[in-house]
Amino acid sequence: MIGVPQAITPALREHLSTYVLDESGALLFLGAKGGALRRSGFNTHTRWVDVVKEMEMPGLHFHDIRQTGNMLAAESGAGLKNLMARLGHDNVRAAMIYQQRDDRLAWAWFPSTQANHVDDQVAAAVAPALTAIWPDAGDRIRQEIDDFDRDLQTRTTRRSDDIPRTGWRDTHADYSYDGHNGLVVTARDTSVRRWPLGFGHYATTISSAFDDLLAGGYDCIYPHQQSCNRPQSNGYFRVALRSDQIVSAQFGIGSLIESGWQRHLLSEEFPHGLTFLTEVVRRPVTERIEQSRRSGTSFAGIVAGTVVIIDACRGAVDGDDLVAYFDIQIGAPLAAT
Repeated sequence: MIGVPQAITPALREHLSTYVLDESGALLFLGAKGGALRRSGFNTHTRWVDVVKEMEMPGLHFHDIRQTGNMLAAESGAGLKNLMARLGHDNVRAAMIYQQRDDRLAWAWFPSTQANHVDDQVAAAVAPALTAIWPDAGDRIRQEIDDFDRDLQTRTTRRSDDIPRTGWRDTHADYSYDGHNGLVVTARDTSVRRWPLGFGHYATTISSAFDDLLAGGYDCIYPHQQSCNRPQSNGYFRVALRSDQIVSAQFGIGSLIESGWQRHLLSEEFPHGLTFLTEVVRRPVTERIEQSRRSGTSFAGIVAGTVVIIDACRGAVDGDDLVAYFDIQIGAPLAAT
């Protein structure tokens, strides 16, 4: 659905009656030969460069009009979630956005996208959304994330027990970014009036979960290790910590369905269950994970008051047989750890 301002309705009606055929599937805008208007020939056919010069706006790009529309929508009172929908970024991966009652952004979390292994997906989601309310924020966000990812790729040594992260601030907010949590944005001079159930509701401590991780084959070293690997299954387990308390957890696990039966049991990695979760949420979160592992599907939502994001990467599928790998994140980094 596209909102059409009343002011352009007469011009739109004239265009439809003059240039658009009265038939199903007719194109609104045509190229020089009567076919679809292609991006490659857009500037030539529309005389775009000459037109923007005549408007005394040289250098204006067509895409800037889209951004201007969202700027005007923001100024008219549209909330951030509505702005993201207009931009085409209204997806569940922007898992949490908190706004004050006047729709001012207070806090936002844009999780990382491990399943697709595309480093720029966080920037692609957050930059247009925040630029709509803070015009100068988007370019800085893209630059900081690009610089961070480039630095990671060129490092010759890395500590396996630490999660690299970066942070910066501008006049609008404080930003914290890492490959585990993604981007956490905390607006300046604002506050979240009421948080949902926090990490004490869903997470235990790393010390209480440590022995179970070792029993599951993870090469963890205590204390303070935030990233563990499981070489025999190419698995991993990562946590964001506040002292000993787990704030958010992320792990990878495979799934092998043969003749309708799960051959890769969750207990191979977690012999005593997901003991890094409290008993209040452990069973419903485990059931939600197993549902995705059986069907090979992704999920993002709230389970028992807990943020759960499951990214599925499906492999071979043959009848009732299924091979897949899942990147799972549980809990939101309510504080930029």
